[in-house]
Amino acid sequence: MRLYESVFIARQDISTGQVEAMTEELTSIITEAGGKIHKHEYWGLKTLAYRINKNRKGHYTLLNVEADAQTMNEYDRRIGLNEDILRVLTIKIEEVDEEPSIMMQNKSDRSYDGKDSDGKE
Repeated sequence: MRLYESVFIARQDISTGQVEAMTEELTSIITEAGGKIHKHEYWGLKTLAYRINKNRKGHYTLLNVEADAQTMNEYDRRIGLNEDILRVLTIKIEEVDEEPSIMMQNKSDRSYDGKDSDGKE
């Protein structure tokens, strides 16, 4: 089995609960086929660099998975059928980084005043 990293962006007008339900549906495709989910991160609602289908924001989710190529083809097919997903990027990786991603580290490093550990905003 190969390791993959997948990031997808869901529409801004769906709730966080709906994003989690969608993520559970996608992860079940992988786990039912014998794959593993190594990391799952919800990055939150972020502003897009440009509009995608009239959306200015999107819910970002990261998945690091271990699965075979046939399972990932089914995963990609299901994402393509889901109208709530605006964009997806899936790449093959050599190893999974078990630490939180940079997007999550930035959130946890910030203090209550909105500044990071260096005092910058």
